[in-house]
Amino acid sequence: MTGAIAGPRRVPFAALLSAYVVSMLGTSMSELAVPWLVLTTTGSASKTGLVAFAQMLPYVTMQALAGPIVDRVGFRRSYVWGNLTAAVAVGAVPLMYATGALTLGVLIGLVAVAGAVRGAADCANMALVPATARAGQIALERAAGLNAGANRTAILLGAPIAGVLVTVTNSATVVLIDAITFAVAAIIVAVGVRGIDAEAASAPDRVGAAAAPRSPGVLRRYGRDLADGLRFLGRDRLLLGIVAMVAVTNLLDQGLSAVLLPVWVREQLHSAAALGILGGAMGLGSVVGNLAGAWLGPRVSRRALYSVGYLLGGAPRFFILAIASTLSPVLAVSFVADIFGGSLNSVIGATSYERIPPHMQARVLGVIRASAWIGLPFGALLAGVVADATNVRLAIAISGAAYLLTTLAPFVFPAWRQMRRPDPAGAETDHHAPATA
Repeated sequence: MTGAIAGPRRVPFAALLSAYVVSMLGTSMSELAVPWLVLTTTGSASKTGLVAFAQMLPYVTMQALAGPIVDRVGFRRSYVWGNLTAAVAVGAVPLMYATGALTLGVLIGLVAVAGAVRGAADCANMALVPATARAGQIALERAAGLNAGANRTAILLGAPIAGVLVTVTNSATVVLIDAITFAVAAIIVAVGVRGIDAEAASAPDRVGAAAAPRSPGVLRRYGRDLADGLRFLGRDRLLLGIVAMVAVTNLLDQGLSAVLLPVWVREQLHSAAALGILGGAMGLGSVVGNLAGAWLGPRVSRRALYSVGYLLGGAPRFFILAIASTLSPVLAVSFVADIFGGSLNSVIGATSYERIPPHMQARVLGVIRASAWIGLPFGALLAGVVADATNVRLAIAISGAAYLLTTLAPFVFPAWRQMRRPDPAGAETDHHAPATA
């Protein structure tokens, strides 16, 4: 797989991928360290949840709203400055902790700032992936799969590394490491991602983008650009269908991982270690699936990979829990299912990159990601309500049935017939004028 990103033309993509791994590894570590810091200093689960909410809400919001700004400022510049600002905000947490000045309000403010600028930087990252891939003549399916695989690998490694470091040092030190990773990621992109026409991909009327934010003209342009991105997504039935599917399945996945699976493990296996084993198997399967999708994506039908991957990667995980009472079958089905599920990212990414014009990619991709995450806060809540009203096995079966119905959409609705690789001769035309039927 390393050959896929070798060669001088592919240095920008390799640099972007490396920066993404570094920053996501630090973020994954801090997702354990920050809650632990709050718990050890306050002893309050509600305050821990409040801090997590304060970071996640600005992050998701900026994914949706920062696109027009990123398009005008430039992908590379937005990524670098977003990560540098995040490094300062996150780095202030252990500094103020060491001086005794870290109150709950200060912590909430710092993580909110970090979440907002990370949202903008990750919005820029999504647009830089196709820009660097095209410059390096890398298949978009491969680029999307490698990018998603980097994300999953960093998440898989981050938690255990953080657990060891928190034990050996303390949570504030791990948060400091997270701040350093943001700075390192910014430097890697600043140095390595050069010669990419990301700035030119911005809208042609970028003149005046650096004007004062209070200028009415700038505000009107921002509103117009944001509305253009929303209208573009609303007109493209395939992208809209993908967003709807991902939003529903993310909601169901969140309910499974946060509520239904832990309850099932407690009732059937009576072992927290079993929950960790399952989580590790799912994470590993997802990494394997992303890498497999990066390799298979350019070689097989996109619609087939997407449809079969979603069908086999989703509902079976629920149904095996509804009928099994031991770990082995659940472990095997979950691992295989997550391989299929992980392979989807290459197709979703490549399809999105090709159908969205370069000057609109940051704003539309940001809206797509924010829309896909919109159900996450409600997934656990809904699963808990259903499980309390019935029982965990019935709640799992209901969720599995809803997942199965959702994943049948590509086999039923005609919009998914557009999920195909464009002809090279007409790729440029199709790229700027996606079909909406």
